[in-house]
Amino acid sequence: RWQVYPLHSCVTLEEQSNVFLTTAPGYRKVILSTNIAESSVTVPDVKYVVDFCLIRILVCDDETNYQSLRLCWASKTNCNQRKGRAGRVSKGYCYRLVHKEFWTDFIPEKAVPEILRCPLGTTVLKVKKLDMGAPKALLATALSPPSVGDIERAILQLKELGALTTSVQTEENLHDGELTFLGNVLAQLPVDLRLGKLIVLGHVFGCLEECLIIAAAHSLRNFFAVPFKQHVDGYRNKLFFAGNSKSDCIAILNAFKKQVSKNFCICISHFLFQEELEWGRSNGIHIKKVKEVAELFYNLKQRVRAFNMCVNAQPPAMDQESVYKQRFILQVVIAGAFYPNYFTFGKSDEKVAMRDLAGKDPKTTVMLKNIPPYGYLYHKQLQSLFRQCGQVKSIAYDGSKAFVEFSHNPMEGFKILPAVYLSVKMSQLKIPLELNVHYPDDIEKQLQDVRAASMSSPRVNVDCQKQTVEPVELSFGTLQQLKMIPSRLLSIRVTEIVEVGHFWGYRTDEKNRTILEALTAEIDCHNLMDLTVSPHPELVCLAPFTHLENRGYYRACILNVCGDFAEVFFVDYGNRSKVPLKKLKEIPSCLLELPFQALEFKICKMRPSAQSLVCGEWWSYSASQRFASLVNGYTLLVEVYSLVRSVLHVDVFHCLRWKEELVNIRDVLIEECYAELAEESYESQQSHDLLKGFFSDEEKKEEEMPVSSRKEEKHLIERLLNLFSNNKSDAPTHKVTVVGPISPYEVKCYSMTRISQFRNCFIEKESINSVVLHDASEDPVQQLLVAASLSANASGSTVILEKTSLMPPIRGLLALLSMLFAPAIELRVDKSGKYYTGVLCGLGWSQTCEASLLPENDIELPFDVHFGVEDITEINILRTAINKLLCECAVYSGLEKMTQLQEDIRQKLLCLISKPKPRDIIVPTWYEKPYAWNQVDSQCIIDQSEKQHEGENDLYQLHKLVLLNV
Repeated sequence: RWQVYPLHSCVTLEEQSNVFLTTAPGYRKVILSTNIAESSVTVPDVKYVVDFCLIRILVCDDETNYQSLRLCWASKTNCNQRKGRAGRVSKGYCYRLVHKEFWTDFIPEKAVPEILRCPLGTTVLKVKKLDMGAPKALLATALSPPSVGDIERAILQLKELGALTTSVQTEENLHDGELTFLGNVLAQLPVDLRLGKLIVLGHVFGCLEECLIIAAAHSLRNFFAVPFKQHVDGYRNKLFFAGNSKSDCIAILNAFKKQVSKNFCICISHFLFQEELEWGRSNGIHIKKVKEVAELFYNLKQRVRAFNMCVNAQPPAMDQESVYKQRFILQVVIAGAFYPNYFTFGKSDEKVAMRDLAGKDPKTTVMLKNIPPYGYLYHKQLQSLFRQCGQVKSIAYDGSKAFVEFSHNPMEGFKILPAVYLSVKMSQLKIPLELNVHYPDDIEKQLQDVRAASMSSPRVNVDCQKQTVEPVELSFGTLQQLKMIPSRLLSIRVTEIVEVGHFWGYRTDEKNRTILEALTAEIDCHNLMDLTVSPHPELVCLAPFTHLENRGYYRACILNVCGDFAEVFFVDYGNRSKVPLKKLKEIPSCLLELPFQALEFKICKMRPSAQSLVCGEWWSYSASQRFASLVNGYTLLVEVYSLVRSVLHVDVFHCLRWKEELVNIRDVLIEECYAELAEESYESQQSHDLLKGFFSDEEKKEEEMPVSSRKEEKHLIERLLNLFSNNKSDAPTHKVTVVGPISPYEVKCYSMTRISQFRNCFIEKESINSVVLHDASEDPVQQLLVAASLSANASGSTVILEKTSLMPPIRGLLALLSMLFAPAIELRVDKSGKYYTGVLCGLGWSQTCEASLLPENDIELPFDVHFGVEDITEINILRTAINKLLCECAVYSGLEKMTQLQEDIRQKLLCLISKPKPRDIIVPTWYEKPYAWNQVDSQCIIDQSEKQHEGENDLYQLHKLVLLNV
């Protein structure tokens, strides 16, 4: 009998401590350890060491220069260190699982020196800082000298980073340069070079404290604990701390700040209070490692003061929009620091995805395959498998497929539920979904004379809230729902705003008013009874609406229960209220027959503008206020465009009294820069075409499933459930593994750099973005994914992305950030010379060598929106402002001047991203000679760098403009 304990750096503190526990009588303790136990940990009662003589070491891939952990033979020095883990308090034994001859002849005596297998950037910087001559000449005298190629590549990468000047007085020596202000800072900081750049850019853009925290956390072991076999819980914790930022960096920042806000002792003391440990345990945080991060944070904070970079001791109070602006600027800084680790995504095929999900909502639903015959008999097993993801609303069975739908609050916006992300994560982690099922022959024996084939895989819907299992009606859902819509034009009243353009309301026409009055009268004539079941979400009941004078009862659905109150949604009007539980009443069954009268609306062909995305989570606070002022308290006219999963996509018109004309609310929001035009989804367009025929057809025919057939199926399903569910039958069972969960909207990323464009890309499983689902498949926005660090697998065929951040879905943002932070660019022009079609970003072109300076990191990017000369000029102005601030740092300017320069840079950045008029969308066109530099006629180039006063503290050179034939 065994007590097995894993021991590595990512397990929780409690799991690490378990290895020191005394072994229970009759058991043998087995510790499965990485080389963390080689020197860091001593377990007194270890008697035997079983050594595979293997080790994972960090090496640099020769082609990509990405670091990778490669499995290789450990040196004899390492193996002897491991042997010393046994026999600390009594006699011990070491078993090495290699032949003795292999040990003697092939196991190396010592490990390969680090200078030969790791990046040389930091070493070159220290050589330059000490002014000991050219790096190539000095490093050639080392005991184990690195290759000349590695040194030259390191120097070019430092130039790309901005740590060395990109040109010396002459261009004769490309593989040398002078230290810039950034280079001087990096040489003094005990962090990775890109993390050092993050700190400097954080100071430039006014978010130094946030960047110091992120840099400190990335420099040490990840403080997000991953409990053994609880990866889904770990992923959920990280999602919580990230909010909706989809950034590992921001998740780390929020978790650290949350820990500090708890007023725990975070500084030098290593004494862990019980309250701290409990908080860390419940949130998946390694408290001891957070304290280590705090120590490094304070250390870095002191170090950067020497370079006139100070954290504001009294940061100004920020309103809601300012908080989101600060987060966006931090995301931009992250993109700048980790250039060129840029990635983007392929597109999901909306038609295929819609077909695969059988019309279900991808924001709430995942799909399973390989469902066994009579799969609906095991719906409770399936529901329990998804309990760790979220509350299952229903499971729809269709042959060998099943669609699991999670509960969705009608007051939430159109976002993919966390439960969907967690479900896809389960599949990614290869967590087996096993069902104990009966053999089909045993089930069919119970059906006797009934056609078994028709019952083995019928279309069945399981309502997990009502606990019902029923065959699916072959009715036409859209036509059924359109009973609520007498015509394409509706007069409505808005009762509840979910977000800008998304709201609930009810019809105000005479017919609907009569229905609502009759319903109210029928409720009033009943003798209302208290609830017979405990109140729970999704329960339909009767609730009082306290804001009305008569305080009558209305049909309502419980959204959530908190203490003695319930938040309810009034299903006939669309508003919500908080009601004492004791006032909720049982709803008579006769009142459930009438369809709910509240309608859900979404303004069609509209998405948030860049300004709204920068200043809000999706819509800014000012956009929400403006929308509310346009719709609240008014009777509105809506024109139905489509009907998608019970949501009416509409144009909304507001009658302005002083103009006596109808005004389209979407046009108002676009004109005032809160929104911009967007395409409707394929599903919405299909519905639009269907509605055209429906409203023009006077005879609206309905098709229904024969009642007798449905009753027969329902009777057989109930009979089988009674016999075989809940293990009531003695028939033998076996295990079946279900395939999934799957979302057809999951997308894969690919690299934008030349060296990795054809390599596989894999996002580390600990990252928030290890699951990326395309939220709006109809939207043509190219989103940018930034990785804080990259590594490669042993063969070099796969690039592994670590600590990723997904940038907001702003049109043109990918190109803007690439041009803003690239050392040099070359604009691509169409054949007519009238407009820019794309850009090549990289370190640039060497006139002496007539070649790209660092071709592996070049990025060829076609534009998806229109950019003009004024945009490139704005980028140059911003780069100049960044250079000016760093020059002021070097001469130790005062705090007031520094704050002014930071605010100027922030405003220039926001003006560049958020244009009053959105940039025109264009079809991306790849340049015919991708990655080729020096393709523009020199007579068409304006070199603005000639006007630039070059100094050793400049981080960025000015980009060259290409004249257009306007």
